Amino acid sequence: MTNRERQHAIFHYEAYDRLPAVHFGWWSETLEKWCAEGHLTREEITECYDGTEKDKTVGGKLGFDYNYYTVTGGLRDLYPYFEGATVREFPDGSKHLRNADGAIVLWKPDANGIPAEIGHTLVDRESWEEHYLPRLRWSDDRVAGRWLDAIKCEDDPLGLHCGSLFGRMRDWMGVEGVSYLLADDEELYDEIVQTLADLQYAVVEKVLASGRKFDFAHFWEDIAFRTGPLINPAVFEEKIGPQYKRFTALCARYGIDIVSVDCDGAPDSLIPTWLNNGVNTMFPIEVGVWDGSFAPWREKYGKALRGVGGMDKRVFARDYAAVDREMERLKPIVELGGYIPCPDHRIPPDAVWENVQYYCERFRRVFGG
Repeated sequence: MTNRERQHAIFHYEAYDRLPAVHFGWWSETLEKWCAEGHLTREEITECYDGTEKDKTVGGKLGFDYNYYTVTGGLRDLYPYFEGATVREFPDGSKHLRNADGAIVLWKPDANGIPAEIGHTLVDRESWEEHYLPRLRWSDDRVAGRWLDAIKCEDDPLGLHCGSLFGRMRDWMGVEGVSYLLADDEELYDEIVQTLADLQYAVVEKVLASGRKFDFAHFWEDIAFRTGPLINPAVFEEKIGPQYKRFTALCARYGIDIVSVDCDGAPDSLIPTWLNNGVNTMFPIEVGVWDGSFAPWREKYGKALRGVGGMDKRVFARDYAAVDREMERLKPIVELGGYIPCPDHRIPPDAVWENVQYYCERFRRVFGG
């Protein structure tokens, strides 16, 4: 069987020969460290993006079958992005920077992780109409060949990226800003959601009409943290849910019945909205400090819900014994069906190369192959 056939069989509860070992990419700092240690070459890590040939080379050296986040599509976002600019500099070397989304962030030398947001360009209708609405207009080059041909797959699954129906709005305004907007100007809130959804729908529709074949559809949201979602579930159900239904119905007309969403944190209270509107696969199912797992979701929602992720990537920084324990923890979850274990986010710099290799070797012994 090919990896494409395996993934299809798993998600449709059909027989398959073995479970594929999949991953969700790596931090750039991780690749730099592995390069310095001699495991990878400078050429292999330069412009190593999800689903590219270089990404496949790195994954192959470790023993993975493929990167689940091998997705492509048209340009569904701000076009053009904001030009990055320094707003203010400080004696300690830190800076206030305007990023590509128009948010003002605090940048610190040698800092890792997501920089703190301290301001935003999008704050009201005036800023929406001046800076954002013009960047969300349709143009034919949003579905140009350079976007569709960026990722090529033969035997591995390929996903159609449908965009983000709320996560990008949160990126532009911040959690506090988008929350207050609902109370201060609900009409503008609805207009932003509708504008973003309409543009992304038009892009997805054009991509599907191009004849390019996809194995699944995919959304990105990242709208939850360790104790729950960043949006009121009732608001999500009312304002965002129906937009998903438009996309999943369109995908179904082209034979795509697996639709996944990338949402970190604890999205439990949002799952009913996704599932009721055709999004049936959760990813990357972070274990985190709250022990996130696919198992209780399967118990609650049955076989209508699939999953990719849920493997505690922190064991890569420990030892072989930790990897073995994680594999034993995953076995009964795999037996539920409709589930593919995957490191629960991008592999971080503390990961030991040999531990990741051992995971892939052990994975094949436990799950076949």
